[in-house]
Amino acid sequence: MAELIEAGTDVVRINCSHGSWDDRGRQIRLVREAAAAAGKHVAIIGDLQGPKIRINRFREGCVTLAEGSRFVLDTAMDPQAGTADGVGIAYERLPQDVSPGDSLLLDDGNILLTVERVAGTRVVCVVVAGGDLSDNKGINRQGGGLSAAALTEKDREDIRYAAGAGLDWLAVSFVRSAADMVEARELLRKAGGDAHLIAKIERSEAVTNLESIIDASDAVMVARGDLGVETGYAGLTGLQKKILRLTRARRKVAITATQMMESMVHSRVPTRAEVSDVANAVMDGTDAVMLSAETAIGDFPVRAVAAMAEVCLGAETYQFSAGRPRDRADDRFQSINEAIAMAVMYTANHLQPQAIAALTETGSTALWMSRVRSDIPIFAFTRHEATCRRVQLYRGVYPVAFDLSRPDPSLVNQELLALMRKRGHIDEGDLVVITKGDLTGVQGGTNSMKILRA
Repeated sequence: MAELIEAGTDVVRINCSHGSWDDRGRQIRLVREAAAAAGKHVAIIGDLQGPKIRINRFREGCVTLAEGSRFVLDTAMDPQAGTADGVGIAYERLPQDVSPGDSLLLDDGNILLTVERVAGTRVVCVVVAGGDLSDNKGINRQGGGLSAAALTEKDREDIRYAAGAGLDWLAVSFVRSAADMVEARELLRKAGGDAHLIAKIERSEAVTNLESIIDASDAVMVARGDLGVETGYAGLTGLQKKILRLTRARRKVAITATQMMESMVHSRVPTRAEVSDVANAVMDGTDAVMLSAETAIGDFPVRAVAAMAEVCLGAETYQFSAGRPRDRADDRFQSINEAIAMAVMYTANHLQPQAIAALTETGSTALWMSRVRSDIPIFAFTRHEATCRRVQLYRGVYPVAFDLSRPDPSLVNQELLALMRKRGHIDEGDLVVITKGDLTGVQGGTNSMKILRA
């Protein structure tokens, strides 16, 4: 973990699909201890499992499905008794959710079935694209339409544990609508948690309800595995660009995920196509790119992080259109601190200071600033450790632990500049834009901007 953080890891995702909360508690402590030892702030995402839309198990662990053969999905079948003729299915509503002619995809689309008929608990299919199929693989209906609720009883229990564990972000899987995010937030707050919420966009229904889901969330994840299966791979890249564009426009955070450097599960170097994939996501304005199997079970986790970080830095040297100041030229701002944030970025893009320093309680001002492309680092000065960790997910924002209640208020600006010089962020004579509020400790109180020379 120390090596992963040194290689460039800013955020760690813990998958609630695996292990127990005792296991996750140890993982959380490991991340916190390694981050403290490295002198870094590292955020932790808890990723809820969501509904188990999966087949059950085979007697021999694996079967081979031949093209043109019949294969039955049966909710009443013994969960351990699957054969090449059929298998049990954990999702009990499948017979009600499908009709003859529907296409079902198993194992991330590697197996394609067409529904021939539905008889009671049995969904009789014809194998269109066969191959090897093993236990517990996922199942999707092409075009979406499976009625499984986003939050299961396990998810509700995990939300309660996540609140107690002090996680920084919580990702909700298989979101269908804004109501799923509202329910998750209510459950989290009721349990005493203050994590911010990530909506994983991986169902066709989520694409239909995209704007309202973004509004109900703090961040979205382009979860390209199930999303590509449900919507089709041909339009996936265009859909990814649309999600990133809408998310930035609505002042929320975007994560791009799934198979970004998949070859590095077993390879020491990424493919050129993977390099392009990561770089294009960066140039399209994503806040973060995520590794999954590469670091969870891969042979070269540290090399994968280092390679991804190198590609990100390379991509950031090129211009991209997301978040230019003109994007909000006709907007009416809802708060004073948002107006200040936009004034700062307009100034920064025309004055080109060396750095922007935002004194912040929650990180909101830094988030609004980071929605506008400037290539100028934004330093979020805050006394709250949780805010230091959370802003690590914001593009171009760097946390600095700073207790504003200690310095003489009249000397705050000098303290900020001195700390930035000490850390090597600025040199003598550099221009710095500083934002802060008149009252210490007031959320949403940013009301002033100053331009200083170090």
